Amino acid sequence: MQLASVYRLALAVAVGALAGWTPPAPAGSAPELALTTRQGVLPLASLRGKVVYLDYWASWCGPCRSSFPWMNEMQSRYGDRGLVIVAVSVDKEPAAVDSFLRQYPARFTIAYDPAGAAAGAMQVKGMPSSYLIDREGNVHAVHVGFREQDKAELETRIRTLLTD
Repeated sequence: MQLASVYRLALAVAVGALAGWTPPAPAGSAPELALTTRQGVLPLASLRGKVVYLDYWASWCGPCRSSFPWMNEMQSRYGDRGLVIVAVSVDKEPAAVDSFLRQYPARFTIAYDPAGAAAGAMQVKGMPSSYLIDREGNVHAVHVGFREQDKAELETRIRTLLTD
């Protein structure tokens, strides 16, 4: 088995063990991230005043395939109320990202973090990892993994921040 396959298998097992909500980490204000998109650099701080769902994902991540349609739905449903979804790929190969996005198109912002700097700053523990950031730029909640039964609580947390 190749090292990359072993790494993916180990990470998948870890994600299964960690799936669910965890205390916000990093606590307090979200780090000053400068996320690279195809349109240029997106400073996370430029999204203050919006509720941000910051999602770290990878093309090889099984649960990420389920999360993309749900994130499209959330962006469509709540974007006009101030929700911004930014999904950050940690893939090193652009072709892998492009292939994934052809199969699972995104109607939200896609950013790229092949070196893992932004993922490291957010202390990403598994794939996918999502950070719900309030309008003031504070990390409100962290969620590792994505399961069908998570959707209702994720949406409730988003709605709560949008009404605050």
